[in-house]
Amino acid sequence: MAAANAAKNARRQFPLPDVCHSRMVLRVLVLAQALAIILAFAPPGTDSVWLRLGMISLGVHWVALLSCFVYCKLRNWLSQQAPLRLACYCLTILFSMTLIVSAFAWLWFGQELSATGLKLWPFVLSNLMVSLIVGLIVMQLGIMHAERNQQLAAQSRAELGALQARIQPHFLFNSLNTAAELTQQDSQAAEQALLNLADLFRAAMHAGEQISLTEELTLARQYLTLEQWRLGERMQQNWQIPAQLPKLQLPALTIQPLLENAVRHGIENCPRGGAIDIELIDSSQSVTLLISNPFLPSQGNSRSNGVALANIRQRLQLYFGDSASLHRSIVDSTFRVKLVLPKHQPGQNG
Repeated sequence: MAAANAAKNARRQFPLPDVCHSRMVLRVLVLAQALAIILAFAPPGTDSVWLRLGMISLGVHWVALLSCFVYCKLRNWLSQQAPLRLACYCLTILFSMTLIVSAFAWLWFGQELSATGLKLWPFVLSNLMVSLIVGLIVMQLGIMHAERNQQLAAQSRAELGALQARIQPHFLFNSLNTAAELTQQDSQAAEQALLNLADLFRAAMHAGEQISLTEELTLARQYLTLEQWRLGERMQQNWQIPAQLPKLQLPALTIQPLLENAVRHGIENCPRGGAIDIELIDSSQSVTLLISNPFLPSQGNSRSNGVALANIRQRLQLYFGDSASLHRSIVDSTFRVKLVLPKHQPGQNG
């Protein structure tokens, strides 16, 4: 329960950038100076551009430095806020510092500003409007940066989970036992079993990379061959794969875990075994893979299947976004998985 609450809080909290160090403060000042140059040269005016640049730079730098100071003091408290409240608080800090700096600027340079026909409230409101625009832009950049960091972290967790899920002791021991038994019966089959096992573990070490659909199906066949030697007549395979496979890239070890689920939670738990049906449907826009296996609900394996499927969904989301999908269903004691992969993938032409 505590772990679940911690995970919930972690999702609720928004990762805040740390601008409390000198390096980050320097970056803020550089961005502030760039904004000052834009404001100084953008609007027309009769006064000196360089005088405007100096005055605007002074005000913008003070707003940036004061905002960073207040932000750093409240950073721990801000990190505990929901995203919407966090955005409101950050804008409030920026507006407050803008008001303070604008008030002091009017006290010091009020006569010069009044000589240009500028009034107090239009001056303050224009500064607040600029602060609002800049604040929204900075917040959007912060959100993009945070989402990128979260995506990289999720990708690392997904790849690590895929690696750990594939290198499972029971599968390794079963495969080695199968190879040991085959050495007494068929030395060539034993050698092939070890080669298949080596290929699967080699693919597991590169679970974060993309491979072709042909290579992925080859790994899937190698896995089922290993299990076929172990299970014998208890397992039947029905492959319905087109002779010509489409040129499609997908994350390594996407299909093999689905077949591993079919063996572990389907064939092994059925006293009489059963058949695994694998059908690939090639359409103009996507490739659909259907996998069916016997399932005994009384064994309570649906949750275990769900954990593995969630891991695969996460990897598909990272590579294909919303274009790929993975669905499961249980109908008449048959567990079915439907995997849909887009042909036109992000970043590819044509």
